Amino acid sequence: MGYVKGLICKECSKEYPKAPIHVCEFCFGPLEVTYDYEGLKNIVSRELIEKREPNIWRYAELLPVDNPPTIGRHVGFTPLVRANNLARALGVREVYVKNDAVCYPSLSFKDRVVSVALSKAKEFGFKTVACASTGNLANAVAALSSSGKLESFIFIPQDLEQSKILGTSIYGANLIGIKGSYDDVNRLCSEIAEKFGWAFVNINMRPYYAEGSKTFGFEIIEQLGWRVPKHIVVPMASGSLLTKIWKAIKEFEILELVDRTETKIYGAQAQGCSPIATAVKNGWDFFKPVKPQTIAKSLAIGNPADGYYAINVIRESGGWSEEATDEEIVEGIKLLAETEGIFTETAGGVTVAVTRKLINQGIIPRDESIVISITGNGLKTQEAILNSISKPHIIEARLEDFEELYYEKLKKGGS
Repeated sequence: MGYVKGLICKECSKEYPKAPIHVCEFCFGPLEVTYDYEGLKNIVSRELIEKREPNIWRYAELLPVDNPPTIGRHVGFTPLVRANNLARALGVREVYVKNDAVCYPSLSFKDRVVSVALSKAKEFGFKTVACASTGNLANAVAALSSSGKLESFIFIPQDLEQSKILGTSIYGANLIGIKGSYDDVNRLCSEIAEKFGWAFVNINMRPYYAEGSKTFGFEIIEQLGWRVPKHIVVPMASGSLLTKIWKAIKEFEILELVDRTETKIYGAQAQGCSPIATAVKNGWDFFKPVKPQTIAKSLAIGNPADGYYAINVIRESGGWSEEATDEEIVEGIKLLAETEGIFTETAGGVTVAVTRKLINQGIIPRDESIVISITGNGLKTQEAILNSISKPHIIEARLEDFEELYYEKLKKGGS
């Protein structure tokens, strides 16, 4: 621990000490954590990482917490599944699913970022934490602040899926629904953060919070036997996860844990909220904010904080971006469930659907390694598929009734 140099502005490169701040006071650019990579070259090795506990803290030197973590000590190291059935369905040779649908404790990749943010918030002496959320972050902050004995205030759009509302309220969090979109919620939270001085994980704690996403990328590489895949498809809301997976790859290159790679990163968005994908496809340097209208509420950020940087990463890596319609999202959810037994939320449906599009368009070759990023559990967004799945067959508790059903419908492949 202790290899964080401080913060640096991503625009003007002005340096700042470690503090709960997220915006440069000179150019208003976003701040990012920097590390002493030269010092780390003599410390971090594959052998050191491999002998540690299977959680995100096995990469402790590349996370911005100065002391042993106090929150989320069991988060991370989710399965990387060799998805042969899905590969056959997609007509490709090699597909892996990074499955954060089973991340501890709240079943999404947000447990990673929140563990880092709250551990750092406690180092800074905060007693109250907060967030603006489209659902998964709300669940993670509520669960982990409860285990860490921190008071939490969580702000969400009032029309979120009921499973995500329940998955936040159960932990005793102070949950506030806002009439408006996520972008309205986020604007209000910026004002509250300044007024009340709380640790907002995705505002004043954002530089530290975002670093937790790197562990998603670190794990993919380690679980592939210290090999970087040729193609990674990532869902985009704010765009932060995509940029941090790229940072993870570059940090492992700097520390010579992997050879120099030629990985391409692809961004997946819902058609009803695709400002980043639209910018990429049109060759724009900047995205145009939109008003979200999609069943993929966890991706429904019309003015993405890291959109500009996501565009740059996609281009730098040689990747691309696509969007999926609501119908394609549902098809993607069902395809992953029926081939690999993985039930993903709508964001995962977006990622699967976009992966299929990119393959069919010839943008992703069929004979190279592909990783699909699954970031949340389908139990959180059941409403999206209720009308798209078969209903149970109802019969009396008699053998003859089952035999009639079996021979007349089930054996013939009927529904």
